[in-house]
Amino acid sequence: MIKSLVFISIFLAAFFKVVSQDSITVLPSKSQLVWADCEIGVIIHLDINIFDPDHFDYKNRKTCPPLAYFNPSDLETDQWIKAAKDAGAKYAVLTAKHCTGFALWPSKADGYNVGNTPWKNGQGDIVRDFIASCKKYGIRPGLYYNTNFNAKHGAGYSTFAAEQEQRAYNQMVLNQLTELWTNYGELFEIWFDGGIMTSEKGGIADEVNDLITGHQPDAILFQGPAHNNNLIRWIGNEDARAPYPGWSRANTTTSATGVVEISGLNGDPDGRIWCPGESDVPNTRQSGWNGGWLWKANQDSILFSAAELTDRYYTSVGQNTNMLIGMAIDSSGQFPESAAKIFAEFGAEIRGRFEKPLATRSGTGKMLELQISSKPVIFNHIIIMEDQANGERIRKYHMEAKIDGKWKTIGEGSCIGHKRIHKIEEVVSDEIRLVVDQSAGVPQIRSLSVYFVK
Repeated sequence: MIKSLVFISIFLAAFFKVVSQDSITVLPSKSQLVWADCEIGVIIHLDINIFDPDHFDYKNRKTCPPLAYFNPSDLETDQWIKAAKDAGAKYAVLTAKHCTGFALWPSKADGYNVGNTPWKNGQGDIVRDFIASCKKYGIRPGLYYNTNFNAKHGAGYSTFAAEQEQRAYNQMVLNQLTELWTNYGELFEIWFDGGIMTSEKGGIADEVNDLITGHQPDAILFQGPAHNNNLIRWIGNEDARAPYPGWSRANTTTSATGVVEISGLNGDPDGRIWCPGESDVPNTRQSGWNGGWLWKANQDSILFSAAELTDRYYTSVGQNTNMLIGMAIDSSGQFPESAAKIFAEFGAEIRGRFEKPLATRSGTGKMLELQISSKPVIFNHIIIMEDQANGERIRKYHMEAKIDGKWKTIGEGSCIGHKRIHKIEEVVSDEIRLVVDQSAGVPQIRSLSVYFVK
């Protein structure tokens, strides 16, 4: 994702009908529930500028690489998606049109696209191949499209000086979005980097919302049009470190390029909309080229290790957000072997830690006891999940373990949401209990689970 200009739009609650919280319950859509259960996704970055990284400048349209430069020798979308699946990803988002303006499908709306390159003699379609690979491996497909930034057209996060030029650019964008949303089947997630400029400011947010409603009504929308029901929000940084508490509900949604960290994006437990967070992180350190999102030679030394990705799993999935991991595709068209190996290690580590709890149960009410075993055992992790189909109800809680016949507090928190992972000091006990100290309505516990992680 390109970090160029700071552009933060707050879609105010005025877009939504204001009614008393006593008279409504804010609940997730079916799409949002499915999305939360996926927990891990990937965002796959490929753009023509990786073929000429030392000369390209987003601020200078003349530096956009010629179409003849795009000719990867071994592009294989199956290899990408297999690596994603090995990491535990349940969905994948492809940068169909990143910030150069180069389209990964043979777009009829603009000539700067893969169909006019030497690759496959102009007969290739990377979006089509990506969708097919997702279906093959059981991964839900999504597409990224930056509506605001297009280096080839000289478009940024402000309007063109000439109104006619702005109208022409807007129409080209709408035409490309129509191609993507009508030619490739149902999409699981649509990713708007930097959001969408409002129609009042010369942008196309209203028109985009109409297109989504007509063609992709069930898609999850990252920083999408504020009128939609399937919104998710950015968590304020690109290091998969979600703020805590991080409520699924909010009064606003955010729209930003990610160039600077933004604090205060915790949401609101009494918020008017359901808009959970997605925590993104590149697979290469942010000191890498383009913030680590796009490939450049000789960056293996700054790849995040499996241990570092595991740590970020705790601060993303473990704090009520999804984790979206970057995949930088190299100039041969492959996800580098060194990076794929780390993905496999990361996926194995998460499965090894959390596939088999020592004990688990569900229940309702302000106290839930869990018998772990017939005699005391060692454990060091507790995972709590709310049944979010019934809303986000728990506001404050603590956990206790029976030690030497007495209940002792071993952890506490506020937000649970889809999932809260507590990594605690080792405890020896045969029973724990969750005590809800504050809630809105009767707490609905989807699961309370205990683990021992070596």
